[in-house]
Amino acid sequence: MSDPSRPDDASESTANGAARSSEGTPDAAPSASEMLGAALGGAARRAGLDPAEGKTTGHVVWAAMGGWRGILESVLPGVVFLVAWTVTYDAEAKSGNLPLSLALSVGLAAVFTIVRLIQRQSASAAIGGLIAAAAAAGLSLWTGRGEDSFIPGFLTNTLYGTAFLVSALIGWPLIGLAVGFLMGEGTAWRADKRKRRVFFWLSIAWAGLFALRLIVQLPLYFAGDVAALGTIKLIMGLPLFAPLVAVTWLAVRALYPRATK
Repeated sequence: MSDPSRPDDASESTANGAARSSEGTPDAAPSASEMLGAALGGAARRAGLDPAEGKTTGHVVWAAMGGWRGILESVLPGVVFLVAWTVTYDAEAKSGNLPLSLALSVGLAAVFTIVRLIQRQSASAAIGGLIAAAAAAGLSLWTGRGEDSFIPGFLTNTLYGTAFLVSALIGWPLIGLAVGFLMGEGTAWRADKRKRRVFFWLSIAWAGLFALRLIVQLPLYFAGDVAALGTIKLIMGLPLFAPLVAVTWLAVRALYPRATK
């Protein structure tokens, strides 16, 4: 029995033929949407988010978070910063020991990265996290304000949220581009109203997550409440990310059901 999660030969040929016709020649360079879809789909596949593999929702969410190791690498530096800041907080100065808090946090991120490199494991995420932590620490030390270490996170949420929102509004939702690549149908999903609608709302949901983080955290930033900001950032991190991954996965699997065996 064929797997309906993949397009059959006829539909794949039709989709490929349409793509070639729109491009003029069979050997034409891939369009921007195809290249973006390939990049997004490749990243999703490396993260264990390929719908064609038929994994359970729990397995997919766990893989997206990186397992226990990924969770620790994502959460512990922030927890260490928060604890160090709180323990050294001076009520009169209204500040904690910023250099110590940042040094412990960045130092822990560096340890995680070094361990991965020594074990010859994929360290791209850890390295990216280390660079982000170092940049945030450098900015905070330069301004002397603990809350400024959260600015890179605000920028990241703004960029991701804007990308998901704009892509949905112009009819090319990022979720659809990634799934189309993973399922081998390119941009043929745009001819299916149901898929377009699902991908639109999934992209809106992701944009909403990033917007919600900004809405909640920015007032705390302007109030200079570093402890509350650090706590809320942890709460609005993986605890919100994981359920949305699950919802996205279930919605995509509903669009591409596997064959009953």
